[in-house]
Amino acid sequence: MCASAQGSGSIAGVAPRLIASLTLVLAVVLVLTAACGRIAQRHSAGSPPGTASAAPCNEAGEDFASDVRLARCLTEWFWTKRFAASGRTYQPIKAFIPYHGTGGPDCGGQPAVPENAFYCPAGHFIAFDVDWLESLYNDMGDGAVYVIIPHEFGHAVQAQLMNDFTYNVERELQADCYAGGTLSGLLQEGQIRADEGDDSELLTSLAAAGDPTDAWWAPDAHGSPEQRQGFFAKGFQRGVGAC
Repeated sequence: MCASAQGSGSIAGVAPRLIASLTLVLAVVLVLTAACGRIAQRHSAGSPPGTASAAPCNEAGEDFASDVRLARCLTEWFWTKRFAASGRTYQPIKAFIPYHGTGGPDCGGQPAVPENAFYCPAGHFIAFDVDWLESLYNDMGDGAVYVIIPHEFGHAVQAQLMNDFTYNVERELQADCYAGGTLSGLLQEGQIRADEGDDSELLTSLAAAGDPTDAWWAPDAHGSPEQRQGFFAKGFQRGVGAC
């Protein structure tokens, strides 16, 4: 149900072929510039101002708090369009809750935990440990925000589509795929811009979020480092429809 960096995966365990593939895919994703908010206010190439292609996100994306708000706005805008294109209506989340340590909201009687982000289907909200997310933002760049937040919205989408899973790992890997597809879609729409940069930090982040063991049947399994990276890349390369 959550995207957490508490796993102890290592980039050393990722197959060389997968690293090479992801290097090409993720090189354009790692560094989302501080100007992405300004780009988000521009209409897409070939679309006149005021059309559905212009995202209504009044955020500059110049610091952590603004990037968090912008990532939420753009992700929900993306899914609103995606649902509408398939004849459905996307239901925005009811709350987007930052918390500190153990001070987060309960979800179905389960307490929030430190260093975590999660979607709660019982209340249709997303919550995140703001100190933890900001530390990732400061250590690895704003790309961390634009991966974790779309992942959690992926769970909100699953709830609305009433996707059924036998194992939790299937749910988590699909959310990784949705995150990659969302980033790819926003880049194609011209809502964010990516600069060329070293992709090792994002690869390491995705690897660290992987499970330390291959107990894929466990109720809290999220997938191995290789699986999480691979499903993110699948969404990025082929779009959310492939997830």
